[in-house]
Amino acid sequence: MRDGFQFSEKDVLTTGEVARICNVASRTVSKWFDSGQLQGYRIPGSKDRRIPVSNLMQFMKKHNIPLDGLMSGAPRVLVVDTDANTAETLAKVLREQTRYEVHVAHGAFAAGAECEKFRPHVMLLDVHMPEAESGAFCAFVRSSEDLQMTKIIGMSSRLTDGQIAQLVGKGYDSVLRKPFTVRQVIESIESAHALVA
Repeated sequence: MRDGFQFSEKDVLTTGEVARICNVASRTVSKWFDSGQLQGYRIPGSKDRRIPVSNLMQFMKKHNIPLDGLMSGAPRVLVVDTDANTAETLAKVLREQTRYEVHVAHGAFAAGAECEKFRPHVMLLDVHMPEAESGAFCAFVRSSEDLQMTKIIGMSSRLTDGQIAQLVGKGYDSVLRKPFTVRQVIESIESAHALVA
C-alpha cells in the first residue's frame, strides 16, 4: 500500500500532490490557486505552483474536505449498496483488514451527499440499485469536476461478460462479480487507487 506523504520532510506540495490528497483533478487545484482560494506561490521563472501544507490544511478545513488524506495517505472508499447488511459487512471487513477510511451509503441520493463531503478515491457501487441501473449515478460522478479522480468499481451477482463490458464503457472502471472474496475487493481497490496515485 502507498504510504502517506512525509510532511516533516516536505512542507510544500505540488498541484498534483494536492489533487491526490483532495481527490480532484490537477486543473481544479490550479483553478483554486489562480482564483486566490488556495494560497501558495509560483516557482520563479516557471509556471509551476507550490502550496505550503499549512495553507492546504486551512483550505481543506474551510471547505470541509476530509483531512485524513493529508494525514495518512490512506485510500477513502465509499461502499454504495441498497442492501444495508451487505454494505455494512463489507465496510466492517475493509476497516478491519486495511487502513482504508470507509464510509457507507444505502442509495444514490445518500451516495451523492457522501461524495460531496467525503470525496472518495474509490467507490464500490451496486450496479443493481434502481437509481444506478440507468447509469445516472455513474454519470453524475463522471460529470462532477470535484470527482474526476474517483474510481468506480461496480458490484454485481448476475452480469454476463458482455454486460460488464457495457458498464465499463459507461464509466465504470471495473466490475466485481458477487460472491467475491475480501482479497478480490482489496486488490480491485488497490489497483484502482494506484491509477489515482
